[in-house]
Amino acid sequence: MNIKKVSEQLGISSDTIRYYERIGLVPAISRDKNGVRNFTDIDIQRLDFIKCMRHAGLSIESLHEYMHLYSLNDDRTIPARKRILEEEAEKLDERIADAKKVGKFKGQ
Repeated sequence: MNIKKVSEQLGISSDTIRYYERIGLVPAISRDKNGVRNFTDIDIQRLDFIKCMRHAGLSIESLHEYMHLYSLNDDRTIPARKRILEEEAEKLDERIADAKKVGKFKGQ
């Protein structure tokens, strides 16, 4: 699938997808003989995961570290990946608490 179709499917701009590839959040996308990116289902799944994590508030730095550990395909990295997500969840809880203090968040 080309970048335009992936962009439309995931609701991520083509520029953002190129940026994620450039900084290494996703491995280099294979290209056809004309140099056009050809996304596999796995590439699309990775991008969808990244999109979800960014919407959840994960920083690019934490997500980069997480994706690097994931790419090692080693179950021994699971505790480190879990720690990254727990730290990011704590940061999100702090941001929610701060927002509640200033009246910007009406949730529980």
